[in-house]
Amino acid sequence: MTELRTFYPEIEPYETGLLDVGDGHQIYWERVGTRGKKPAVFLHGGPGGGLSPSQRRAFDPHKYDVLLFDQRGCGRSLPFASLEHNTTWDLVADIEKLRQMMGVERWLVFGGSWGSSLALAYAETHPDRCTELVLRGIFALRRWELEWYYQHGASLLFPDKWEHFVAPIPEAERGDLMVAYRKRLAGDDVEAQIRCATAWAKWEGETITLLPDPATSNSFYDPHYALAFARIENHYFVHAGWMDDGQLIRDVHQIRHIPAVIVQGRYDTACPAQTAWDLHRAWPEAEFHMVEGAGHAFSQPGILHHLIEATDRFAGGAS
Repeated sequence: MTELRTFYPEIEPYETGLLDVGDGHQIYWERVGTRGKKPAVFLHGGPGGGLSPSQRRAFDPHKYDVLLFDQRGCGRSLPFASLEHNTTWDLVADIEKLRQMMGVERWLVFGGSWGSSLALAYAETHPDRCTELVLRGIFALRRWELEWYYQHGASLLFPDKWEHFVAPIPEAERGDLMVAYRKRLAGDDVEAQIRCATAWAKWEGETITLLPDPATSNSFYDPHYALAFARIENHYFVHAGWMDDGQLIRDVHQIRHIPAVIVQGRYDTACPAQTAWDLHRAWPEAEFHMVEGAGHAFSQPGILHHLIEATDRFAGGAS
């Protein structure tokens, strides 16, 4: 039996900074690995999820020069939890500014969950800037995907946790929970903001692993983290990512020449396997892994194995 690959050892950035990207936003970025080696960019989930130290560890530090950054409004980027000038296309432009700052012509793009959406949006906009794509837990922001997780679908698998999710919303407003949450998360009542943000974040934190995993879910309970996470996610989802429904899969023909690996957990509740399958059918040239016994999270053993196998293999590619 093949031994599953796992994280590279813990590593600290060799350089960090804040990049002024305009519109009043400053983006926190960090670089890990070896300066001048194969360039890569890591796109975190959410949107609004921010970075965590484990994300640095999906790349061989002797072979990669990896740029990671907190997307607008979250993590150490400023202003915190801001929804102004915060759209998919603002983030795509930010990625290009970060690439130029790094001084590389092309790079590997790695993204999971919302990060897979952003990776597809970036690659379809700038295909000439991508050497390879590594995508996990595919999310395309289609209406049915959003309704599955925030209206009816995943609720049937987690009825106990769903009760906690809907609790802050009066029954009369539960016909469109994303809009009802928007009213409170973007409102002026700070107490209601925090109550709704923590309920929103807890729902995700407790449903992204196949089995309960406090190491994953505990970070979602922090009210400070939850505020940016919930406000920004909800903001993006209410606006459908500022994209046509199905746009990311519709336009995949623009990137089918780019080497890619798609990794999907069979029992992913947040981003059901149907979306990854739809992407696979539209992009048969990409290597595809359906991981049995895995949910959504980056750290799920079978998922992490295929992700690190991919970054290892691509480390020998052109930079």
